[in-house]
Amino acid sequence: MFNVDAKNSILLVIDLQERLSPVINDFDKIIENTLQLAKVTTILNVPVLITEQYVKGLGKTHFQIRVAFPSSVYFHKTYFSACAEPGFIDKLKSYGKKQIIVVGTEAHVCVLQTCLDLIQNGFEVVIANDGIGSRNPQHKNLAIEQLRQAGAIISCAEIIIFQWTKQAATPTFKKYCL
Repeated sequence: MFNVDAKNSILLVIDLQERLSPVINDFDKIIENTLQLAKVTTILNVPVLITEQYVKGLGKTHFQIRVAFPSSVYFHKTYFSACAEPGFIDKLKSYGKKQIIVVGTEAHVCVLQTCLDLIQNGFEVVIANDGIGSRNPQHKNLAIEQLRQAGAIISCAEIIIFQWTKQAATPTFKKYCL
């Protein structure tokens, strides 16, 4: 469980939406780290599932994310936990993968509740700490601590990428790192 494997991973992008961008602490860094993961998901064929919370109020997924993940599956939701939405868990299970790599907002609301439910449903949850955020940094820190206590792995985009690529001096590694 502790070693992330691209063949067993799904990247879950939670609610990185246009109207949240001005209020989320370090939103630009979250986008930057998510875009790094995007590049590698494309190279390694890691599936990407993107949730959108109440699009009418919060707008669509941030433009840069939509461009970076052109063939991703989108899942609209109104529950804070995506897992509470009918069909979401079945969609995840349809990929046949156990590791859910998570980025998104807000860390203490939708990310937290979704990840806790994923753990309860038997998934291995890996949080890219530099790919999640909240309006208040303290709320993010509390969410990270709660997720750690619940059994999530707390990591970062670059660690995940190196775990996915596994080896230097390969064509895959050169595509990402060179």
